[in-house]
Amino acid sequence: MDKLRAFLRRKDIVFSARRYFVDAMGAMAQGLFCTLLVGTILNTIGTQFGLGFLNAAIVTVGSGEGAVSYTIGGLASAMVGPGMAVAIGSALRCPPMVLFSLIPVGYATNAMGGAGGPLAVFFVAIVASEVGKAVSHETKVDILVTPIVTILIGVGCSALIAAPVGAAASAFGKAIMWATELHPFFMGIIVSVLVGIVLTLPISSAAICASFGLVGLAGGAAVAGCCAQMVGFAVMSFRENRWGGLVAQGLGTSMLQMGNIVKNPRIWLPPTLAAAVTGPVATCIFHLEMNGAAISSGMGTCGLVGQIGVYSGWAADVAAGAKAAITGLDWLGLLLVSFVLPALLSWLFSLPLRKWGWIKEGDLKLDL
Repeated sequence: MDKLRAFLRRKDIVFSARRYFVDAMGAMAQGLFCTLLVGTILNTIGTQFGLGFLNAAIVTVGSGEGAVSYTIGGLASAMVGPGMAVAIGSALRCPPMVLFSLIPVGYATNAMGGAGGPLAVFFVAIVASEVGKAVSHETKVDILVTPIVTILIGVGCSALIAAPVGAAASAFGKAIMWATELHPFFMGIIVSVLVGIVLTLPISSAAICASFGLVGLAGGAAVAGCCAQMVGFAVMSFRENRWGGLVAQGLGTSMLQMGNIVKNPRIWLPPTLAAAVTGPVATCIFHLEMNGAAISSGMGTCGLVGQIGVYSGWAADVAAGAKAAITGLDWLGLLLVSFVLPALLSWLFSLPLRKWGWIKEGDLKLDL
């Protein structure tokens, strides 16, 4: 047992919730962002502004009727599997040979996983990374052994679990979306509050939304919850953090407040209560749907990705004939749910808490 512990320590293989569900999942969200989401943004910009170099096909794979052409954005989106796998491997501190071998593993897993591909990639990439690390530099022919073992283990795991994991994730996501459409008020509250809380925790809400394919009304509620946390913390802590804090939290992440939340969990109440309000406002009043990339549902106002995702969904629906046009009410709902209501409600909810002494001066202070 001591030898095994020493071996795992030498290989930097650490079985911990933090490494897998914080570090790896956080990196996975970055991989998703740099491929699928950036690709979606580029396609949207190209379509809406008529930019030829973004609309033109730069790569065609195959020939005849089976040929598939890709724009710059389309190619970026197509690389989502490799992007996630390599990001996870990087977070797990894989040696270069293991890291590069995760490229085909991620592609295969995402393809086999279908709508739940991101979640399948998460599990498979972790297994392939750790096994690859274990065999790395253990033989004289490492240049052959490491990539072969990593790829075979990864693709083998994909063949076994990718489709079932993908199907389960897709079914769960569809169940949430169905429940939100059936009971938009209560499910709007639940989805908004939970996804918003996950956004602030050191977990990736973007990766979770992408894994479960949260779109439609459920995606709209998720966007509302994320915005409530980010904009809410940014505004209610303005007296402590001023403009730097407003930008860092409002366009960056509310996760910056986690250290303060651990010290005083009551500071989490105002933005969470705001999410409980904005969720059903999004689902019941404005029928705000996220029909863009599912990852956008878990991004909130981070780089305005959530709002760009909603807009790209509108544009796609208009192009497909599913939506007649983007209306003024659409824009009003997006503005209120994303910015105005989170700022106003969180500030109002924080006033009595400050008066009662539940939130004291300096409780929301960030080291910026």
